[in-house]
Parts: sequence; C-alpha cells; structure tokens
Amino acid sequence: MYKTIIRPIFFLFDPESIHHFTFRLIKLLSSLGFGSLFRAMYEVKDPLLHREVFGLQFKNPVGLAAGFDKDALLYKELGDFGFGFVEIGTLTPKPQQGNPKKRLFRLKADHALINRMGFNNGGVKAAAERLSPDPRILVGGNIGKNKVTPNERAMEDYLICFRELFTKVDYFAVNVSSPNTPGLRELQDKAPLTALLKGLREENTKLSVAVQSKEKPILLKIAPDLTDSQLLDIIAIVEETGIQGVIATNTTLDRSKLRSAEELRSEKGGLSGEPLGDRSAEVIRFLHTRSNGAFPIIGVGGIHSEQDALEKLEAGASLVQLWTGFVYEGPALVKRINKAILQKERAKA
Repeated sequence: MYKTIIRPIFFLFDPESIHHFTFRLIKLLSSLGFGSLFRAMYEVKDPLLHREVFGLQFKNPVGLAAGFDKDALLYKELGDFGFGFVEIGTLTPKPQQGNPKKRLFRLKADHALINRMGFNNGGVKAAAERLSPDPRILVGGNIGKNKVTPNERAMEDYLICFRELFTKVDYFAVNVSSPNTPGLRELQDKAPLTALLKGLREENTKLSVAVQSKEKPILLKIAPDLTDSQLLDIIAIVEETGIQGVIATNTTLDRSKLRSAEELRSEKGGLSGEPLGDRSAEVIRFLHTRSNGAFPIIGVGGIHSEQDALEKLEAGASLVQLWTGFVYEGPALVKRINKAILQKERAKA
C-alpha cells in the first residue's frame, strides 16, 4: 500500500514539507494507540537477529540513519516500525536554521535524494531534554559543529554535544563528513581527526567516572568520496584513538551514475539513495579487509532492498542503516531485511 498509494501522494508535495507532515501524522497515530499495530505489522522478533556490537545489545541489525529525526522528536515512535536502533541528529551546540530552502530534492528516476540541509536543528540541549531511556530501542547520538564555528575550534562544539548527550544516548556518531557545512570534511584529514577523536575519548573517560557508568561507544561517520589512501588513514586513526567503529558512508558528491534531468543532477549537496549503494559497499569491504575486521562497521548508503542490506553485511558490516530507502520503500523494507537476515541465519544453524 505504501508504494502504490501513500508514496505517490506524498511525492506530489515538497519533500521537506511532507517530511514534517509525516512526523506529525506518525505522532498523532501513535498517540491514538497505533504504535502497537505498527510493531505487530513490521517488527520481526527472533534471538537469531540479536547482535552484540561495540558492547551493546541490538535486538536486530537494522537501524534508522541520522538525519531523519534530527531533533529527537520521534525516535520512540520510529522504533515501532521494526528498527533495532535509531540514530538522532546531526546535533550542534547552538540551534541553527541550516541552509536556505529549497534544500531537499527527489531524483525519482534514480531512487535518490540530494540534500543540502546544513545541520538544521534546534540545538543539542533541547534534544537532550526530549531523550529518555526506552528498553525497546537503542539510540545513537550524531554530533557535529555549528556552521559559524571555525575548524580550529571544532573540538569545543563536539565536546559540548558529547557532554549534553552522554547520559541520554547509547553510542555516539562523530559527523565530520557532511558536504553541507563549509570546511567540515577537512576535519577528516589525519591530524585534526586524530586530535578530535582523542579529545572525545578523554572526555568519555572523565564523564564515565563522574557519573559512574560505562564509557559510550564512539563511531566515526565517513564520506564515500575518500581515496584508498585516506581510508587507510581512517584505519590507522581508529587504531590509534581506540574508538569503537566506523559508519560507512555519508552522502556523496559524485553524480556520475545519475539518470535524472540535468537541473536535478546539478543541485548542490550530498547525494543519497541507490546510486550510492555500490560505493558504500566498496568502502565497507575495503575497511573490513584491510583492517582484518579490527573494528565494527555500520553500513549505510543505497539500501533499497533485502539484497542491498545483505551485500553490506557480506562486505563486512555488523549493522546496517536506512534513510533514503526508507523514504522510497516504506517501513515494510525494515521487515523484509530482517526476515532475509533471519532466513540466512536459520540456514547456517
């Protein structure tokens, strides 16, 4: 029903506007008791789906990527669609409007999106106040810096976000790979990235002692546009800083595989969706192979089918995340992926 009725109606409207409308609709339906219905429709429960990754227990390996629920407005309700975890953000210390609209574009011929949102969010403090533990869903906190913060002071922004969210999220994703904040990707260079991650690790230790809890897993979200040499640097940085893993990948600047009209292809911003799938899998496979599986990888980018998800897992990912595929395929995709993973697990057992 989603692809034949709901999606065609939604796609008649501006993508950012319909995104906010969908949030209000899900919130309303959940308040009326539909959450249990959604769980019955989309959740797949089986111990064979359980995963222990970077010390956390996931009820299944399929998550919702950052950018969908930037401000932690709907993370519990979104969990009702069968996800094993939801990543909120990207959050910044101060609220910011993001880039001027229009800034989100559908490339329907490519089953893709281009966005240049620019970390629009209401600030980390407001999001932290909305977060509360829920045994049904694990929550990741994706953190970044404000646009006006120069790179040499980026550490301060990431530390502010880290402190605000430390007792509220299960893991952290450090976003230095969005193409929509000027200069942000420069933080992926070896020296600044090593310094940033070491600073967060030190803060992690301090906060865990202060609140008498375990340290939180720290993951690095990287761009798909890195060269092999830069990916080897990422492997070395993960080893040197002792962070727990990598999220591969963010959106791409590459437009080489697109069929959509030129006016859409030429829009500035990060491309997500099916055209990113092959490159994302390549990055996952490279990191997993060249590191000898030294750290967990969350695979994201171009997952629009069960086979796409299985490809990421076979390439070396421990978990996967959806975003654009969730928009194009609907929540049934979550169920189909979990059922496909379960089928493979049963075949091995």
